[in-house]
Amino acid sequence: MKKSKAFHILRLGLGITFLWIGVLILKSPSAWAAFISPWAANLLLVPAKEAMIAAGILDVAVGFFLVVNMFTWIAAIIGAMHLVMVLIVSGINADTVRDIGLLGAALYLGISTMPRLRKK
Repeated sequence: MKKSKAFHILRLGLGITFLWIGVLILKSPSAWAAFISPWAANLLLVPAKEAMIAAGILDVAVGFFLVVNMFTWIAAIIGAMHLVMVLIVSGINADTVRDIGLLGAALYLGISTMPRLRKK
């Protein structure tokens, strides 16, 4: 199936967003750890700073695969699941409401590029 220019713009925009946020998190994981709600921080098995480093690495990986258009459906679904977790642990507020739009974009990319099962 041929992808439209809009599809590639969406894929690149979302990929760059994940890459950028991942780099920002890795540059200052302690500052980003403050976005984790106290109840969620108490559930972590590692310190919040280490959890944010892992989140930053995940964001960079998702962004990379979206930008290079490899394993797009897997990267997009993982990105969507990550955004759901962000919304859960941070809550929906003025700072995270944009993540709902990113979640929609990631779900679209994941679903639209998911391999179809072939009938025999």
